[in-house]
This record gives sequence, C-alpha cells and structure tokens, in this order.
Amino acid sequence: MTSDPSDLTLTEAADAIRKRKISSLELLDACFANIERADKQLNATIWLDYEGAVQSARNADDAMKRGGKLGLLHGVPMAHKDMFYRKGKPCTCGSPIRKDFVPEVTASVLARMDMAGAYSFGGLNMAEFAAGGTGHNKEFGDCHNPWNLPYVAGGSSSGSGAAVATRMTYAALGSDTGGSIRLPAAACGVTGIKPTQTRVSRAGVMPLAFSLDNVGPLARTARDCARILSVIAGHDPLDPTSSTEDVPQYEEALNGKADGLKVGVPTTYFLDNTDQPVALAFDEAVGMLISLGAKIKRIPAPLIDAILAYAHILVQVEAAARHAEWMRKRPQDYAPDISWIYAGYAIPATHYLEALSRRGPILKEFAKEVFGRVDVLATPTIPICLPTLAETDIERRGADAEAKARAISANTKVFNYLGLPTISVNCGFDSNGLPIGLSFTGRPFAEADILKLADAYQQGTDWHKRRPPSLA
Repeated sequence: MTSDPSDLTLTEAADAIRKRKISSLELLDACFANIERADKQLNATIWLDYEGAVQSARNADDAMKRGGKLGLLHGVPMAHKDMFYRKGKPCTCGSPIRKDFVPEVTASVLARMDMAGAYSFGGLNMAEFAAGGTGHNKEFGDCHNPWNLPYVAGGSSSGSGAAVATRMTYAALGSDTGGSIRLPAAACGVTGIKPTQTRVSRAGVMPLAFSLDNVGPLARTARDCARILSVIAGHDPLDPTSSTEDVPQYEEALNGKADGLKVGVPTTYFLDNTDQPVALAFDEAVGMLISLGAKIKRIPAPLIDAILAYAHILVQVEAAARHAEWMRKRPQDYAPDISWIYAGYAIPATHYLEALSRRGPILKEFAKEVFGRVDVLATPTIPICLPTLAETDIERRGADAEAKARAISANTKVFNYLGLPTISVNCGFDSNGLPIGLSFTGRPFAEADILKLADAYQQGTDWHKRRPPSLA
C-alpha cells in the first residue's frame, strides 16, 4: 500500500478499511493535508466541516472494530459539488442568492452514499447555479486548474474535478446538464461519468434544466466511478422520473479487456474543429483501444445540427423558467457569464415543445445509425486545448470569451439532449501540461459497456495515475 493514504483510489481506500489496513481518520487527515497544501492556489472548496467529519470518521472506525456488515464505501471521506442538499448543512449553489441557504432535506444520492458508509466533509466550488463550463465564479472566486493554475478547470463541477485531481477527496458528486461532469474531469485529468438520463435520482439536488440534468461521480478511475454508480443508481420514490431499470453490479464487468467491443470513431462533427494536440492524443488512444482488442469502425454521427439546436432551446427555456422569480427580484446578483439564461424568455413555446417532442425520434434515429453498428462511440471530450481563465472571462472579454467557452462544451452537450451515458478519462497532456480528455458514449443504460472500456484503457495506460504539480 502507498505510504501516502491520499494516493489510494476510492476503491483502494474502501478496501483497505475493510481489511483493517488503514483507518477512516487517517484517510480524512490525508485529504485535509492536501487541502491545506493546495487549496489556497486552487480555490476548489467553498466550505468545510472538519470537526463534523472527524466525528464521522471515528464513528466509522468504531463500527469497523465492532464488526458486522459494512457498506461498499465504508469510512471513505468525500466532499461534493455544493448543490447537493444535506439537512442542516450549508448549500450555496455557487450563488450569492443561496449564500445562506440551509436545506431541510437531504439529497437521495447523499443518503445512499451514507447508507454505503461514506461521509461528506464539505461543499466544493462550482459555476454559479451550475450554469458555466469554465470554473469562473464571481461570488466565491474562480477555481483554478491544478495542472497549470491560470487555466480553466472546466465546469460547472470545477471544484469537484480539481479536488479529486489533487487528492483533497477520494471522489465527488457532480451534475451534468451540458457537460458539467465530463468537462472538469477532462480538464483536471480525472474520470467522470454522466449516466443515462433518469438512471440516478435528482431528488434534493439543485436543478438547472430538468430535461437535461444528470447526477454522477468524478473520481480517479473508472472502477471508482463504477462503485459509486452502483450505490447511487436506481429508482427513487422521491424522484418519480427516476428509472426502474435494474442496476447491474458494474464492477463485475471490469476485467481490463476490450475484446469484442466495437468502438465507433466519428467521421463527422466531433473531430471537425479539434486542436492538433487533442487530435494526436485521440488517435493514440484509438491505437491503444485496438491493442486492447477493440474493433474500430469509422462512422458518421447523424443529426448533430438538430441535436445542438434543440439542446440549446431546452437549456435556455428551462433555466429561465427556474430562475424567473429571482431574475425579476435580484437581477444584480447574477454574474455576466450566466446572462445567457435571459435569452430563454424570448424563445416561443412552440419551439420549446418542438425540441421536447423531437427528442425521442432523434434518439431513435441516432441509436439506429450509431449503436446499430457499434457498442461504444469514442470522441474527444473537449476538442480544443484548454484556454485560460482570463481568455474565457466573459465580463471582461465579451464575445471572444463566450466563443471559447462554447467551444469547450461543443462535444459534450450532444449527449445530454440524447440522454446517453458518457464517461471521460484522461488520454494525455498538451504542451502546457494540461490534460486531454477521451470520452466513451453508449446506448441507453449501457453504463457497463463504457465503464468496461474506460477501465481497460486505464489498465493499459498510466495517465490517470499522474499527480498534478500543485501537489508537489
């Protein structure tokens, strides 16, 4: 076992506790040592509860001593994006409007993590109301990239990506409406999965755009994500929209092999405007998949223009409806980088209904054309090399910054409209020392397929094992 407990992955940490090789308190202290070391530079956290976490750690260690059945995540400390409600604890949602908000309920996903033996110790930085992809936050300060501080950390789960990368937490929950789990996972060099729409309950989670919102984990490895997903997935009576599909034992699919998996490489859209370092890393990753036994097939991605247009309508209209009262009463409390929400008020209801009604037929056609030929679609997560926070500062740089911010999420928002499961892993670094993301997307409820391929890729490479300079 590593001499630094924070270098353990989530599954390694949970398994070490079960084998009595380490205590929960030791894991917690390792996380806080890294927070002390790196967070002044990164600004990955909004609030912390060390005293409460110490008590939780001691309770977990006492339970270990007493014996008995332990959950899959027993004794593992975590912090999460600060938009998951926990009764009696602050939840800022990254906004001055909710700066003093204390929920009276606990999110179902947190309750399930509790039942599995995990505990949480803080809220992580995020884009205001989860409405941005760069990591800017006017109220709580921008979150910086742990690999190169002036650069974006991705968003909106920026603190989750940065905190996992710097071993401040063994994993973190995030939300994903247009890429907000996968973008920070890619930008910070960690693993993040957006499950199939409705696979995970959204009860007790701050909403942004109901038709597109998802909940999922960011962690160091695909195996870590598989374990968390097995805990949080499944129907929840508190969220009637949550799926009743059976939840597989995701870890059982992870054997380090990609034998027989047919992997599609798109010939349209996803690689059209890719920066050269990203394209080269993607090509090398495809070569690795071939060596792992995957069969590569180059295929067109259909209906992308319609998908993007409809996704744009849904997110603007639904976010505008969600924020209507606050935007009328407290417009001064909204940062310029989320002013795009206002445009939702000008979109006709007929356009919104068209975007909703076309979703099913478009998914059916996309699945036929893509998943009728392959098991998994591989794409770059972020098609461009990461820009700096200054370059994407919409308040100061205006349209140029907005264009760069849009380019970051060009490849991810497609799969929110389609509701498909997608995972991002690290597949290399650019000349600025910044991570490059590789995504695998599957058919509905095929999380096991994309986790299997991601795990095989990680067992054949070591990108996910590298430590950012901010931990030096």
